Amino acid sequence: MRITAYRKAHFNAAHRLYRKDWSDYKNAQIFGKCSNPHYHGHNYELEVGVTGEVDPETGFLIDLKILKDIIKEHVEDVLDHKNLNEEVEEFKDLNPTAEHIAFVIYQKIKKHLDPKYDLEIKLYETPRNFVVYTGS
Repeated sequence: MRITAYRKAHFNAAHRLYRKDWSDYKNAQIFGKCSNPHYHGHNYELEVGVTGEVDPETGFLIDLKILKDIIKEHVEDVLDHKNLNEEVEEFKDLNPTAEHIAFVIYQKIKKHLDPKYDLEIKLYETPRNFVVYTGS
């Protein structure tokens, strides 16, 4: 039986969307108020989906405590209450858009997850704006 199990998480972070090689004017045109030089923050909601075959012995797809611990250590502890542009290594040269944040989260979790699982990252930047990354 193939199934997907989800774990929800939450973190708060500040960021600025901009390109260093563009003028402030062009950044403002493209990214609007999200290019504020003094940054702005979001209350991010995260859903991590793990898909695979249910273990016939345990009835589990994955022990959700394992997934919880991976998310806590490699996502929440790294991103929560951080200025993404200034404090998170992956965003030193990568614009911290929701798309890029989801990709970075995927990479962080995937390397600690058994390769037999497929992984889906759903990241809400606001209640109405979200992205989904599946590694494809």
